[in-house]
Amino acid sequence: MTLKVIGAGLGRTGTLSLKLALEHIGFGPCYHMVDVWATMPTSLRLWEAAAQGAADWQTIFAKYAATVDYPGCTFWRQLVAEYPDAKVILSTRDPNSWFQSVSTTIFGPVSRSAIANIGAQTFFDGSVLADFDRQRMDDRAYMADFFERWNAAVIEEVPPDRLLVFEAKQGWQPLCEFLGVSAPDSPYPRVNSREEMQQRGIAKPGPPPTMETMREGARARIAVMGSVLP
Repeated sequence: MTLKVIGAGLGRTGTLSLKLALEHIGFGPCYHMVDVWATMPTSLRLWEAAAQGAADWQTIFAKYAATVDYPGCTFWRQLVAEYPDAKVILSTRDPNSWFQSVSTTIFGPVSRSAIANIGAQTFFDGSVLADFDRQRMDDRAYMADFFERWNAAVIEEVPPDRLLVFEAKQGWQPLCEFLGVSAPDSPYPRVNSREEMQQRGIAKPGPPPTMETMREGARARIAVMGSVLP
């Protein structure tokens, strides 16, 4: 299998909903951070190698037709070059809303502690935080500017005929038109809100997870996600 869709949008831009949407319209399985957690520790080693310039994309994406979210979006330039026939989706949202979301979920203190606890700090530093100034991740102005600069770079560098700039609130139509498929009758998926994430996983207050509990939780999450769509 080869990648047909590359998600260049940063995490917390509706990427889990986009994963489900892509899988529903025939572009799956779709790789997402949840797949990293579900396949630890092998996945961590593969992405650590990628961060060091020794990516094995064929192994990482052997079973996948698409990728969205971290860690794939960190390597969007490499993936766009590696898969020249793949379409690129830049998922986006309001920059300030994005900052509020990441600062209370994936980049918040509970999540950071959990990452360290499961032994994934090297992976996270190289494949998620690589482009950030880690001393300024609590700085709203810096983060909003980072978000806008990231999006601008994707728009500037990806050929227009390969790129869709997409917000989840737009629903099925632009996504399906871009990928050349019919729009489903069912509603566009809406999952993984900030509130939902704070009630489970690495953003949930309480005892920090172990690699084993986090892996099993991610596998269970993947197993039930198909029920989100009719």
